[in-house]
Amino acid sequence: MPAQRSIVICGGAFAGLALALAFRQGLGPDIPVIVADPALSVRPSRDPRATAIVAACRRLFEALGVWDQVSADSQPITDMVVTDSSLEDAIRPVFLTFAGDVEPGEPFAHMVENRRLIDALVARAEADGIDLRAIAVSTYDSRAEGVTVTLADGAVIDASLLVAADGARSKLREQAGIATHGWEYDQSGIVVTVGHERDHHGRAEEHFLPAGPFAILPLTGRRSSLVWTESRTEAARLTALGDDEFHGELERRFGLRLGEVKALDTPRAFPLGYFVARSFIAERLALVGDAAHVIHPIAGQGLNMGLKDVAALAEVVVDAARLGIDIGQADVLDRYQRWRRFDTMAMGLATNSLNLLFSNQSRLLRTVRDIGLGLVDRAPPLKSLFIRQAAGLSGEVPRLLKGEAL
Repeated sequence: MPAQRSIVICGGAFAGLALALAFRQGLGPDIPVIVADPALSVRPSRDPRATAIVAACRRLFEALGVWDQVSADSQPITDMVVTDSSLEDAIRPVFLTFAGDVEPGEPFAHMVENRRLIDALVARAEADGIDLRAIAVSTYDSRAEGVTVTLADGAVIDASLLVAADGARSKLREQAGIATHGWEYDQSGIVVTVGHERDHHGRAEEHFLPAGPFAILPLTGRRSSLVWTESRTEAARLTALGDDEFHGELERRFGLRLGEVKALDTPRAFPLGYFVARSFIAERLALVGDAAHVIHPIAGQGLNMGLKDVAALAEVVVDAARLGIDIGQADVLDRYQRWRRFDTMAMGLATNSLNLLFSNQSRLLRTVRDIGLGLVDRAPPLKSLFIRQAAGLSGEVPRLLKGEAL
């Protein structure tokens, strides 16, 4: 049986921390797990964004012992409505509605504020004895028998496996020489939290406007998180507006169904794109999350896809260790890549197609898509299939996404 060395995870956000917890749960304390990320020095987290955690990923957090720490501050999405209109339309007809449960009493998603979830993950990692280092990975040298990881402070770690969870501009992916294929959209996503007079009752809304989707996602209290797609030029203009001018633009899109609306933080714009790494693995290296793939936010699946990577990689590594196999060897990592690559490509192409279909001024396409949405709305089995897919419960589901411990 090979001697298993440390596992080093570069990146201390959702994917990196969740993966560290999964490794500790499945491998026990004998294999050191190190998470390296300068962002770990920021305590508590100041991330102002919020994220939709689908049912499968909520089960993962529950299995890792984290969900109880954030559940009281999470907002179940009880139902969702989809509209399709132009900005000038006085009425936005609803073409598609989804009930919120994938199982009785289990919503298909919860909205969670990022800072609360990050803080809960960090606290659990510390309690589980995971080595958290607020320092960057500088370089690494992989070879058949192991990988030597050098940190920015000069520390050297002899490891069996290195994981790149360091985001869309992954330096480890670049060092490995792994190319990406994809493209930039001429769109940016504006993210802002708003308060409103009336209760949202857990309803999420997706307004398809010609510039792109305008998603209203419910938070606890009379608040919502907006993901607002515009052209890059228009997004830059909107986020540069003064408070009064921005409020006017916000109200035009948000409407008055929930009463007076007000931005609670500073709106920020993020450029949107689509790319997939040509390989999710290299010698003793695995990519997860945004380091492996970035998709359009139109279906709200980006973070959840990264957590699916986490569940799959953790399972194949733990299975290998229990069989006495070197956890960083090529066939172990190849199993992870085979498991995740097709699903990633399919979701990326689906979100790209949705964006092309809905983010345009064509009256003909609008008529066709509205007929399609109406037909889906009248087909309960098809809606149920879509809900399970969106909730991450279709296909070959890793154990953690079923809520099962490794």
